[in-house]
Amino acid sequence: MPPIIEHTRRRIYLMRHGSVSYFDDAGKPFLPESVPLNEQGRLQASAAGKVFAEQQVRFDRVIVSGLPRTVETAHCVLEETGQQIDLEIWPEWEELRGGKLSAISDAELKNAFFGAFEGVVAEDRQFLGGESIGRFIDRIHPSILKLRADPDWDCVLLVLHGGVNRAILSYALTGQRLFLGNLAQTAGCINVLDVGTEIQDWVVRVVNYSALSALQDESRSTTMETLLEQYKKSRNQ
Repeated sequence: MPPIIEHTRRRIYLMRHGSVSYFDDAGKPFLPESVPLNEQGRLQASAAGKVFAEQQVRFDRVIVSGLPRTVETAHCVLEETGQQIDLEIWPEWEELRGGKLSAISDAELKNAFFGAFEGVVAEDRQFLGGESIGRFIDRIHPSILKLRADPDWDCVLLVLHGGVNRAILSYALTGQRLFLGNLAQTAGCINVLDVGTEIQDWVVRVVNYSALSALQDESRSTTMETLLEQYKKSRNQ
């Protein structure tokens, strides 16, 4: 028999923050930098925490982007697991930065909302007239390497954003400078990744697991499709 080769890999639990309300009932946007979780978002975050608690997962570190929705989600998770861990804030992992919605013409609105999340996205594609995918990758990838180079953890929880998670998952899946826009990231979802010592050693084990909706059968719309419909209300007034 050939010898059994043992691999020592570390575990990354990668979450998207819980649901938030980006627009009011009239379709007017709130500041994305300051929106808190809504009631559904808190339920999603707590449900994820219960999953970790049931599986007796213990985190060495918890890293958030610093935006309130990631901080609140992490606190809800830790409350369920019973761990007291100081959150580390890595602002370079804040979400894709959009431009001014009012500056986008009606004709370009659909492309501005959807273009950054369709297939393999070109690096010059901008999100809502703001940050390009290329610039986004420039700030996401170095921190992935920084985290992997740090030996001071075995199991880490990252609570980040839909776009950021796509960038991390795209890198893990391809090992390349690619952004796979159609990797769905439901609010409050959990992804599970293992990393080894070699730079190409990624194992993607779970993607987009939702504790409140394992089969995600309540909707077939994407997040951006839903947000566009909400925003259109203010355009139509």
